[in-house]
Amino acid sequence: MTATTTAPYAAAPARTSKQPSARLRAWATRAPLLPALVFMIAVTQLPFVATLVISFFDWNALYPKARHFTGLDNYHQVLTDAGLRHSVWTTVLLTVGVVLASLVLGLALALLLDRRFRGRGLVRTLLIAPFLVVPVAAALLWKHVLYNPEYGLLNGLLHYVGGPQPDWISHTPLLAVEASLVWQWTPFMMLILLAGLQSRDQQQIEAARVDGASDWQIFRHLTLPHLRRYLELGALLGSIYIVQNFDAVFTITSGGLGTANLPYTVYQSFYQAHENGLASAAGVLVVIGSIVIATFALRVVSSLFREEVSRA
Repeated sequence: MTATTTAPYAAAPARTSKQPSARLRAWATRAPLLPALVFMIAVTQLPFVATLVISFFDWNALYPKARHFTGLDNYHQVLTDAGLRHSVWTTVLLTVGVVLASLVLGLALALLLDRRFRGRGLVRTLLIAPFLVVPVAAALLWKHVLYNPEYGLLNGLLHYVGGPQPDWISHTPLLAVEASLVWQWTPFMMLILLAGLQSRDQQQIEAARVDGASDWQIFRHLTLPHLRRYLELGALLGSIYIVQNFDAVFTITSGGLGTANLPYTVYQSFYQAHENGLASAAGVLVVIGSIVIATFALRVVSSLFREEVSRA
């Protein structure tokens, strides 16, 4: 009786002695990630919290002692001011135009590179190059090398064929900004869609060809539905960047001629009008819009991973 009653109690200390060691091992595995987590919070979250706090104040940098709490007045002004509303509309037009054009051109180039031909590796490298150019350098390239009315390449070609010599930036300012961004972001869309094309089920395509399906029918009924997730991913990731784009607008038009988007308006409010509270409110709205788009992008990415796992 004594042996049977003391045996369960003898095993209890061994279980409690293992629990602290398991916790220590768990913390030891997480410890290398803590400096990166602290750095990320200090660099990204703390400035955003400070911006969020400032957005509730009427705070002009020229009169720092006159700042006072105004609640949501700055957000109301951002959403009701005519100039700010125009910048929001310009941001929408710029984002939609660039993303759609980049997707169409990227799809065409991806379909081209999906075929085998001599020099495909060289062509792929050259097509990727615009995406690797620094955004400010790309905007300067388009402004001075292509758009300049006196020595620009576009007017040089038009002069060669006897055409007009327009001032591209003055006549079509928003299209001038969009063209430079499309040139830079088409390679990004091309890479995403090319990855989607190379993940197709080749046996299914060969079976469709054996059944007499044409190239257009294969593209419409097999390739395009397969690329739907990749098209959504490219559109969402491109939208996240274009919504926040500042370099092209600042470099090509300096926000003039109706091309001032919301990030440029934030720059004007902060650095030129010195309205810290108003600029912070507009910046918070930009961040909220980016978070919404990023949430959809993460969902698309997770669905792509689930599809790949299910195929495997």
